[in-house]
Amino acid sequence: MDFSYLITPFFAWLVAGCAKFAINSLRAKRLAFDLIGYGGMPSNHSSIVSSAAAIIAFNEGLQEPALVIALALAFIVILDASSLRQQVGKHAKAINVLNKDKVKKPLRERMGHTHIEILAGIITGIASAWFVHYAFTFCLG
Repeated sequence: MDFSYLITPFFAWLVAGCAKFAINSLRAKRLAFDLIGYGGMPSNHSSIVSSAAAIIAFNEGLQEPALVIALALAFIVILDASSLRQQVGKHAKAINVLNKDKVKKPLRERMGHTHIEILAGIITGIASAWFVHYAFTFCLG
């Protein structure tokens, strides 16, 4: 079994998560453990699904039917990351207004991703897949 298919999405998740933590920490001027979660730069979800599609493209080629399935799933996840979760954030904001005197900890309002955050996630995923493909092909193969 070629473990690059298993390693690539995990590696992309790790790279995107570390980058997101570093960016949040630089912006907050402190270690921003409390900002770990949904939203932010780059999109972990976009990174993971684009890395899966990219490793299929790098290993199997652009004519592989599995690539079409991976791209379709990536499209669904990326749409969810951008639009659906932004709507969830708007609902959280409205609920927080209604419950401002009733709860100690408000719901998180920043849920979705901007187009730039999604693009950064896609680039991170493709770069991660290229790195794993290169490592398996030329260094470990």
